[in-house]
Amino acid sequence: MERKKKRIRFIIGRSSESPIDFVVMDTVAGDKTGDTKVLQSTISRFACRIIADRDDVNNCRIFAAGFDSSRNIFLGEKATKWSENHEIDGLTTNGVLIMHPRGDFCGGSATCGPWRETSVGGAVFSLRESRSAQQKGLPCQEETNVLRDGTMIDLCGATLLWRSAEGLKNSPTKRDLEALVDELNAGRPQCPVGLNTLVIPRKLSTAHQDLNQPYVYLNCGHVQGEHSWGAEGSETGVRRCPMCLTAGSVVRVCMGIEPAFYVDSGPPTYAFNPCGHMASERTVKYWATVDIPHGTNGFHAICPFCAAPLQGTPGYVRLIFQDNLD
Repeated sequence: MERKKKRIRFIIGRSSESPIDFVVMDTVAGDKTGDTKVLQSTISRFACRIIADRDDVNNCRIFAAGFDSSRNIFLGEKATKWSENHEIDGLTTNGVLIMHPRGDFCGGSATCGPWRETSVGGAVFSLRESRSAQQKGLPCQEETNVLRDGTMIDLCGATLLWRSAEGLKNSPTKRDLEALVDELNAGRPQCPVGLNTLVIPRKLSTAHQDLNQPYVYLNCGHVQGEHSWGAEGSETGVRRCPMCLTAGSVVRVCMGIEPAFYVDSGPPTYAFNPCGHMASERTVKYWATVDIPHGTNGFHAICPFCAAPLQGTPGYVRLIFQDNLD
């Protein structure tokens, strides 16, 4: 009993039953309102569990599957199971994948590590041939299911980011990010066409169009206001930048206000393509290299703020303002 008191367990899944501590819904790429519903989820009802050591804050381990209302480990009928050393182990139907970053997540030195799969017993395996294949991957004896700052957990429908308490101390706060926006706006960036002052928003508004809303040309990075120059006769959304005459798509820009996604506290001088979320250079470049599981065996980089798949190469653009911020 004493040993159990030193550990605390959290169960994560899409079920709303009482054993679930965190109900996880499917992430819809590019959905900024949260109103989009998924009719058939691929997330397991009892997807995974995290066991934390009360005496060691750095010892938090992730295990596939969770305990149902009968206090039994829940695995679907099609889930892969096997016996080893007279103990049953297994994988959830669509798997619980983890990716530990190489290097410190917060500090700008991290790179994307390999994706692995963890089992009910906490063993680590290479990925299966496809997401729900019956044959488990090869054992990765040298790797562990201990979560570290920046570890990503993919539940086949939602991807979670694990941040440690120590890591968050080194990350910018929401107030820090809002101060960076205020600093940019204090420079009074102007639209070179309308000559009006642009105001970078902390959150996009869909209620009405703001004449001071900045837009970015995704192929060149020039930030301007709303105007009709270069859009005549265009039905594809492609416009020609009046500053450099580069043709490309245009999107509204806004600050990515979620401190946990930042790897440093640098100024928001870059934006993701195609959504326009702004962040620091190191943050944008890090997420552009992280391949998130997609479908049965595919991967793609996404914007962490809205989950929109990144487009083009490298998937982001440096922002060029028409003022003293150039």
